[in-house]
Amino acid sequence: MQIADAMAPCVVMIDEVEKAFAGVGNSGQTDSGVSSRMFGSFLSWLNDHDSDVFVVCTANDVAKLPPEFARAERFDAIFFLDFPGREQKQAIWNIYLNLFEIDRDQKLPSDDNWTGAEVKACCRLAALLDLPLIQAVQNVVPVAVTAAESVDRLRTWASGRCLNADQPGIYTRDGAQPSSRRKLARSQLSN
Repeated sequence: MQIADAMAPCVVMIDEVEKAFAGVGNSGQTDSGVSSRMFGSFLSWLNDHDSDVFVVCTANDVAKLPPEFARAERFDAIFFLDFPGREQKQAIWNIYLNLFEIDRDQKLPSDDNWTGAEVKACCRLAALLDLPLIQAVQNVVPVAVTAAESVDRLRTWASGRCLNADQPGIYTRDGAQPSSRRKLARSQLSN
């Protein structure tokens, strides 16, 4: 944290933050409280630092994060990033078709609920096994299938709690925008 402050302006990226602070709840029993103190120091720094440091964290399992982590003034916003949409996925296909030098005229396989990693895996396997994409896809099982329950649970958790990473506003599972609380509050004041 002192190094980040000294390097400011900078961006600090913590990938899979829930793993970085795993065991905080059991810290007194497993590591004499070191993890708990580190987590507390990090939370205090997030809340109090005035250096020009922009902190970005990713998490695959938000349930493992204690609630105080997402308290106001620690992070400016919490975004939910779902599977890529059609336009985003087409850009990902273009990247990996070029990278693996795959014929762009062939038919793309069905990629509903695919991540970018699965598009890459399909292209890599097609190039490695010298197969058309339609055949290579038979060796790709998307995370939407292998972890369907976890994906569903995460989408349910995020609905109404997070900003949508793809469009302005709150993420909702069904894609409908919730009514704005600000508009609601203003209309109530005028009555």
